[in-house]
Amino acid sequence: MKVPDTDFEVVTARPRIASVPLSHLSVELGHLYMEDFGRGPGVLTEHFGRVRPLFEELRERASARWGGRPRISTCFLIDDYFSQLREPAELIPELLAAAAEAGVTVDYVARESGCAHTGAISPAEIALGRLVSDPPPGTDGSRPPTLETGWLSNGEREHHSDINEAMTGLRPWSPPRENGARMHSIYVDVELWHEHTGKRVWSCAYLAAVWQLLRLGVLRDQGSPLVTPEPWDEGRPYPRDWSDLPPVVKVNPRAQPFCAFRTYTFLDTRFLPTEAAVRVILSQISLDPAVRELTERRAREEKIELPPELVTRISHVFSDAL
Repeated sequence: MKVPDTDFEVVTARPRIASVPLSHLSVELGHLYMEDFGRGPGVLTEHFGRVRPLFEELRERASARWGGRPRISTCFLIDDYFSQLREPAELIPELLAAAAEAGVTVDYVARESGCAHTGAISPAEIALGRLVSDPPPGTDGSRPPTLETGWLSNGEREHHSDINEAMTGLRPWSPPRENGARMHSIYVDVELWHEHTGKRVWSCAYLAAVWQLLRLGVLRDQGSPLVTPEPWDEGRPYPRDWSDLPPVVKVNPRAQPFCAFRTYTFLDTRFLPTEAAVRVILSQISLDPAVRELTERRAREEKIELPPELVTRISHVFSDAL
């Protein structure tokens, strides 16, 4: 008896990519170091007073661009990763009161340590898995890979002669070069982490990059979003320990979605070097193709122009007046 031909196909199981609600714009209403909060509530009142006219101008431009009442959510990231000088039980009510006094509504409050880990999940590690270093032309392997060193650059470091070359004649020094430089190079070398007493300590720049990825809603763990904001009922006391607070808290029950197609951040100029490093990091993040397609499809359905490059979806305003 003739045995019929049989074709076998091996199908690799792939988790379903969950969608997340998206605003048009996620606006970060500034950022302060933990020690800034120690200078008293007047610092916050002054800060939000300066942010308010900038935010109102942004809202007007967003309305003109997208028409009607665009979905805009606001957030404030608190640095509890590098220091915890103030307790959430006293700091968060103070923060929200200062914003309200200035006529600004904060929708979400987030912990910076939540960018490093949320329970058993590490957004920082997951983002690291999406990192594709941009090696300069002619790379010879003399520089170890980013995942080993914790250093990421946008080009090629300067060359110096080594001992062996000294025996045969010195090689001339050559300057660092930016990949794809336009006329002149701006070379940036970013530290993503360092090891301290056997523990990996993420850099401020890297956590800020992860924070942008969380706001854009482009990171997944087995298809699921990494962070889901937890509603916080008015009058419910905040904990005394930061680790007892969810990574992202929804403090305005009428808030638009936390994640957004684009992000906008108000900062004073002392944060400019950090955010320049953030852009270098994000320029070398490769999104999961399924997540990219999902976001792009939703943008098309809403007739929203979405830049193809991830880094061009984030915007900043820097000012010494902030």
